[in-house]
Amino acid sequence: MKRSNYLFSNRQLYQLLWPLIVEQLLNVLVGMVDVVMVASLGEAAVSGVSLVDSLNQLVIQFLAALTAGGTVVCAQFIGMKNGKMANRSAGQLFTITLGGSAVVTAIFLLSGRHLLSLIFGRVEADVMSNAYTYYLITTLSFPFLAIYNSGAALFRSTGNSRVSMNVSLFMNGLNIVGNAICIFGLHMDVSGVAIPTLISRMAAAVLIFFLLQKPGNEIRIHHVSDLRPDGRMIHRILSIGIPGGVENGMFQFGKLTLQSLVSTLGTPSIAGYAVACNLVMFLYLPGNALGLGMTTIVGQCVGAQEVEQARYYVKKLLVINYAMLAVLTVVLGAGRGLWVNIYNLSGEASRIAARMTLDHCFAMLVWPFAFLLPNALRAANDAKFTMIVAIFSMWAFRVGCAYLFIVGFQHGVEYVWYAMFIDWIFRMIVFLWRFRGFSKHVEGLHLT
Repeated sequence: MKRSNYLFSNRQLYQLLWPLIVEQLLNVLVGMVDVVMVASLGEAAVSGVSLVDSLNQLVIQFLAALTAGGTVVCAQFIGMKNGKMANRSAGQLFTITLGGSAVVTAIFLLSGRHLLSLIFGRVEADVMSNAYTYYLITTLSFPFLAIYNSGAALFRSTGNSRVSMNVSLFMNGLNIVGNAICIFGLHMDVSGVAIPTLISRMAAAVLIFFLLQKPGNEIRIHHVSDLRPDGRMIHRILSIGIPGGVENGMFQFGKLTLQSLVSTLGTPSIAGYAVACNLVMFLYLPGNALGLGMTTIVGQCVGAQEVEQARYYVKKLLVINYAMLAVLTVVLGAGRGLWVNIYNLSGEASRIAARMTLDHCFAMLVWPFAFLLPNALRAANDAKFTMIVAIFSMWAFRVGCAYLFIVGFQHGVEYVWYAMFIDWIFRMIVFLWRFRGFSKHVEGLHLT
């Protein structure tokens, strides 16, 4: 195939991918800044915020899966050159995510301390107090986060990831400045991290919706009627979004279960585990960004029925991911002591964080096949298969082996990650096998 016939030139790939990488980097940096600033309030504050963040991720990942379903559908319609249906799917995406986030927010606010006590009931009193304050404020931001994620997903589906990057830059910059003012200027407690998060997400939601409505956009909401529920389109989006949402939800619930297990091991283990999790987010950064790009690229290829191009781009993105990981793992692993010291932990917590960070660097050899590759399957409407594999692997290996290692064999917190690595290996094997039949699966789809 001649390069001129490719749907995405190297230049177009670059223009799509580099803003996604920057956006993911911003998200990780803000997460690190949050933890560093909260660390100035003590290990109880770090632990409380970490526990609630693990719960919030359950919601955030569910919303991300729904928006991913919208991205796939929009990208497929763009690949088919059907702008009218792409716009209709955009309106339905907002309807779905806003409705879902409103329900979740109401449930979280009503459940309050009962939910936190149910999940983290054994933690120390000062940890729980910090967790509850952070929980209440960040819960209010879910509907605004839903709007931002939906708008960002729609821009990405057209290949215009620069807009979502710019809005993310604005949102995260506002968050960091707010953190600094509230914690170091006003000497607030953990609410000094939560309130800027709420305000920045509100501002980002307003901004991205405004930008989406600009004339000339490939996708936009033309009328309020576009938001009126359309059963057929909702079904199409949810057929991809719901399996992804269940997968992400169960994935985060499994991580939450493990966080609950970690919470029984004492404050040094909780803090060390939290910092290690925060540091290794840099390793996921390129893969998460490339996964967003892969959804758009493969979705458009599938819509255009260009199966071999889809396979070509999947392999190319995997190679790019490994090239980036080669650099990141060396920098993080070799300098792990320096990076951990930034958080001002106790000696025991620091040793735990450094050891877990190094282990994780070696294990990233498996990650792209386990977590980047499935994005190609989802973009080809194979989300149900990835959901089944992910849920089984999560509970059979990551959770099951973690409880076996820690409760059964009385090992330390690092064995939570050894169980996770077993989960990754299983996913890699199954998803590579599934990708072998990718061409036949796409050729059998009926997308009109």
